[in-house]
Amino acid sequence: MVAGFGADSDSGLGDPAEQPALPSRVEIIPTAGIVESVVAQLPAGTTVTVTCLPNHGIERTVAASLELAGLGYNVVPHLAARSIGSREQLASILRDCRAAGIAEVFAIGGDKAQAAGPFDSSDVLVRDVAELGSGNFRIGVAGYPEGHPNISDQQLLDSLRAKADVADRIVTQMCFSAELIGTYAAMLRSEGITIPVWAGVAGLVPRTKLISLATKIGVGSSLRFISGKGALGMRLMGGTRYNPDGLVAELTALPTPPAGIHLYSFNNVGSHAPVPA
Repeated sequence: MVAGFGADSDSGLGDPAEQPALPSRVEIIPTAGIVESVVAQLPAGTTVTVTCLPNHGIERTVAASLELAGLGYNVVPHLAARSIGSREQLASILRDCRAAGIAEVFAIGGDKAQAAGPFDSSDVLVRDVAELGSGNFRIGVAGYPEGHPNISDQQLLDSLRAKADVADRIVTQMCFSAELIGTYAAMLRSEGITIPVWAGVAGLVPRTKLISLATKIGVGSSLRFISGKGALGMRLMGGTRYNPDGLVAELTALPTPPAGIHLYSFNNVGSHAPVPA
């Protein structure tokens, strides 16, 4: 198996055991019962990232993150700029995270329609995390191989340039094409942005849900790419659920593979066995 994903898969890409497994981490949504689900199905020490959705708010993200950290998980809370009400709230979050042993955060703009406070985008947020956190936190930022529905490609590139001296990793949006991710990472390197890129990969998920999500977040291009890959595409997209094993194998085989796999689990955490860095 590749990176511990999909025990029942048949990617048709050769023996994955011959390819070195990329390190991976699992993203969860802080819904009711998710902490218990993680504890029951993932070993302590696993890196778990916790999303921040507009309807949940930053408080739920932080609460789940602190609880998981106390249970021995390596936790990366998502700090959504537009969900944070003030610099004082950010400082308090960072103090609590540091006290719990959390050493990394993921700074994003977030999908909240109106900013709750002074942070309208991740650009200012990453600076304040670096300052208020006194350099004690590694900071991840988002990358968009297929662009963003509301932000131009040039703005996205300029934003990454502005954050390059404080960010430690770039995590891509969910993407279904190893070629697109490889091309994107190469483009960043050509622009002088050498931050390690982690590939955002969808986990085992119902096919209908995946297609709906892809349409909403603007990654239809790479989803169509996978659907058109003949027999492999049929194996990956046929039946009732999508399986990421083939994509992970292709990413691993790139001339310059990504630094790791960021797995969007959709809270289906029991189907994945992350590989530690």
